[in-house]
Amino acid sequence: MFNNLVYGLYLVQYTDIRYYFYVGFTIAVFGTGLSGIVTNRRNLVMVLLYLELMLLSVNFNLILFSVLLDIILGQIVALFVLVIAGSEVSIGLAFLILAFRTKGVLLLHFFRTIKS
Repeated sequence: MFNNLVYGLYLVQYTDIRYYFYVGFTIAVFGTGLSGIVTNRRNLVMVLLYLELMLLSVNFNLILFSVLLDIILGQIVALFVLVIAGSEVSIGLAFLILAFRTKGVLLLHFFRTIKS
């Protein structure tokens, strides 16, 4: 493959196999999350879990390329994504508790009748 990458004024050597392994790992985790969302569209808890798995793989990829290219911006963006994901989880959990109290079940096809 490529032996070096010219990024701005930096010349980055990334012939080490570790980076390819980590990129493959993040692609596999993201694919697992995407396939989980596509195949499991009935249970709302599982959909949120697979969504968080996809966000985790994106964060890992941001941090990996931030370290690889020696740029701090990827780590800062990953931190902001983690904060937003945490707030999304708290709002989703509040929605799940409210939905379970009103409907008594957490299957997605029961929530198609909810109007705003």
